Amino acid sequence: MPRGGPDASCLDRLLETDRLEYLDRESAGDEDLEARKRSVVRALDWTGQVFGHHEKFAKVALDEVADVADPKILELGAGHGALSRKLLDWHPSAQVTVTDVEPASVAAIAASDLGSHPRAVVREMDATALDAADGEFALAVFALSFHHLPPDAAAQVMAEGTRAADTLLIIDLPRPPAPLHLVRLATMLPLAPVIPFVHDGVISSLRAYSPSALRALAAHAGPSIDIELRGGLFSPQVALARRR
Repeated sequence: MPRGGPDASCLDRLLETDRLEYLDRESAGDEDLEARKRSVVRALDWTGQVFGHHEKFAKVALDEVADVADPKILELGAGHGALSRKLLDWHPSAQVTVTDVEPASVAAIAASDLGSHPRAVVREMDATALDAADGEFALAVFALSFHHLPPDAAAQVMAEGTRAADTLLIIDLPRPPAPLHLVRLATMLPLAPVIPFVHDGVISSLRAYSPSALRALAAHAGPSIDIELRGGLFSPQVALARRR
């Protein structure tokens, strides 16, 4: 399935890539690649602070568990852990399991204040095969990482997330209409060869899923999964998936 969904235009289908971001590549002792990956993670944290993403995403997440006493929250693809940190700061009794599939990210999070927080657990975990019981969490959150996954894995995350949590909250990059997408890419491409964050940003843009693609993924994940979509054109996409 194209990233633009089953009804994607020919131009939209061309605006895709299988090229891996630095964050998706195996370091295998490559110190230069590892440095680029950590640079991207730091830049993501910085932009999240400057543009208020951490606060905005935390508010969206906490609104979903506003009526749950002492909610258990699972963050998938945590990266730098800033969202989990904000959830713990803002909710006095939430228990947060902070996870990532990348060992280096998990090690960095565990070495931070989150590693010793009394209401946090830091774990390495694959979002496509959650080591969690059915309904163990009130909410699973996957912020700005869903686009890294190919369609089969993305559908599996929806299946697993709605199994292990009452609600799966996906927050990710918007996929604009193809003409606007071209304009956005044109502003980024000159800097992509020299700035790791922009390099990954270009690829992320080409791999972002459209609303129709998210609906198709939910349908593929299971007939009992409902998905509600918010946001869109320029703001981050918000998808809430639940089982009937």
